[in-house]
Order: sequence, then structure tokens, then C-alpha cells
Amino acid sequence: MKQSDFLKVVLPFKDKVFRLAKRLLVSTEEAEDATQELLFKLWKSKEKLADYRNVEAFAMTMTKNYCYDRLKSKQANNLTLVHSNYKENETSLDKKLEYQDSVNQVHVLIEKLPEHQKIIIQLRDIEQYDFEEICIMVDMKPTAVRVALSRARKKIREQLTKKHNYGVS
Repeated sequence: MKQSDFLKVVLPFKDKVFRLAKRLLVSTEEAEDATQELLFKLWKSKEKLADYRNVEAFAMTMTKNYCYDRLKSKQANNLTLVHSNYKENETSLDKKLEYQDSVNQVHVLIEKLPEHQKIIIQLRDIEQYDFEEICIMVDMKPTAVRVALSRARKKIREQLTKKHNYGVS
């Protein structure tokens, strides 16, 4: 089989091979390597291709097997099947978005607090200052700082609870 004949047979399904490899291996680079490897194997056995009724089906089976071998191999310890990858990514993305939304809600609620509570909660819970340092900074007694912090936290907690329980029967 000549190179031009080989290309006429193989090129029409080359993109399908790549898409299958990408679906299984996730990584574009790995899929490109798999496609290249498959084309090389087909070229090496070009004289036998005429024996197959459906060269495309044969190539797709070879691709699938090659990808599964890659996933099982020691080299592929950082690869996982695409389905579990998407599930993990969606879950972690959902959790990150939910966490970020909660953080944003707390920041909005802090902004609505009275000025002295806002400053104290900022210094204690965000900046992580000790009570003694906060007392000096705001020129208040320790008891007053603790009471203001407690009231600020309580107000934020109530607002978050109200928001999250809204619509729950």
C-alpha cells in the first residue's frame, strides 16, 4: 500500500480517533500521543489493512485498547477515567463556589454592623488580633470588646440562619 492510499483510508477517521482518545484520557496531549501512536501502528501494518472489512472500526478498537492500556500503565498514575474526573471537578467547583458565596455574604453582613462591632470583628476574626491588642487599638475595656464581638457574631449568625432557612417549612 502506498502512502497516498494509506492517507485516503486513514485521514477520514483520524479526528474520531483523537476524540475517542481525548474522552478516555482527558488530556489533550495524551490524546494527541495516542492518535500518533495509532497512526504509526496502522502504518506499520499497512499491508494487512486490506484484510479488514472496516478499517475505521479496527482503528477505533485499537484506540480504545491503547487508551485503556495507558490508563492502567505505571506511566499514567496521574490520569483517571474522564467520568470520575468530571465528577470530582464539578464537586470541588460547586464547593468552592458555595464557600465563596458564604464568605461574600459574611462580608456584606459585616458591612451592615454598627461601626464599633464592624471594627472589632474585623480585628479579631479576620485579622486575628488578640483581645489585649484590640482593647488598645479601640480604646475599650476587655469586657466591652468581648460583648461587642459576641453581639456582632450573634447578629451575623442570625442573618445567615434567616437567609439559609428562608423558604424551609
